[in-house]
Amino acid sequence: MNELLYILPRALAIGILISAPMGPIGMLVIQRTLSKGRWPAFFTGIGAAFSDLVYCLLTGLGISFITDFIEQHQTMLQIVGGVVLAAFGIYLFRKNPTRSLHTPDVQPSNNYLSDTVTGFFLTFSNPLILFFIIGLFARFNFIQPEFNAYHFIFAYAMIFAGALGWWYLVTMLVNRLRSRFNVRSMWLINRIIGGILIAMAVFGVAMALYDMR
Repeated sequence: MNELLYILPRALAIGILISAPMGPIGMLVIQRTLSKGRWPAFFTGIGAAFSDLVYCLLTGLGISFITDFIEQHQTMLQIVGGVVLAAFGIYLFRKNPTRSLHTPDVQPSNNYLSDTVTGFFLTFSNPLILFFIIGLFARFNFIQPEFNAYHFIFAYAMIFAGALGWWYLVTMLVNRLRSRFNVRSMWLINRIIGGILIAMAVFGVAMALYDMR
């Protein structure tokens, strides 16, 4: 039970933080909410969440192979993870998300499967997210040596749930505020999320340096 309580908030936070940056997939979800409706956009988000889950599984698999290394170099990894998060936060803070929207060359479709597949491949086409996930895993000290298969299943399910929760919230809010929504709002969202990541990184690095004393 203690392990599940340890996993739950961290996994949900990772799922939300992976999904929250307003890049091409965020633009696509918002566009589909405004043009096709909430549920096609939400299924696009589901596809993105599946892609993020695949990258999380790859990250976790790689990290679990080097558990001993993590235990011996936990402070160093927290510092490196903090630097990665800070760099990504600065990138988000300065980024204009409207310039990076490239949708796959597919024909429009009214079925949810097509929306899901589009979301999956648009997100999966950005393998650099692996570095972001590694940074989050290190920052939250997510992989523990005592975890068994049940813990890992629960952890990844909660990451997926966190991502789904984010896309559910985004599509609900955009749908309700469609008459007031301005694409420039994504700049503000990016800056808020970027600021949060930078603050988390600074705090994590400070705590790691303090532990080295």
